[in-house]
Amino acid sequence: MREISWITYVMLILASYRLTHLIVFDKITEFIRKPFVKKVTVQTENGPKSKEVPTSMFGYLLKCYWCAGIWSAILLGGGYLLFPRVVFVFILIFSIAGGQSILETFVGVNIKKVDYYSELAKKE
Repeated sequence: MREISWITYVMLILASYRLTHLIVFDKITEFIRKPFVKKVTVQTENGPKSKEVPTSMFGYLLKCYWCAGIWSAILLGGGYLLFPRVVFVFILIFSIAGGQSILETFVGVNIKKVDYYSELAKKE
């Protein structure tokens, strides 16, 4: 078995995170999910809400973060063990994008907090 360094392991985690997010949530891959989901309207406390629900097990895989995460990890981890030179390029790209998206989430949330508290201070 091939030994994986801690930095490669962290890169695999970030790459798997980003690939999973790309499959399950991102607009750019909506065309992949669309044939396997249908829109339904559900009643909520705030009125009707449109929701996408899977129409098959494959659709469930594409809409379930936990399920897609397992397959992303298998694809990237297994691919790295079998074809390290080729797959490492994808791991590098996805891990950079994954790290960036995590940072952007924290920065974006904190910017919104600053704006929120600034508005509160103005009202006082």
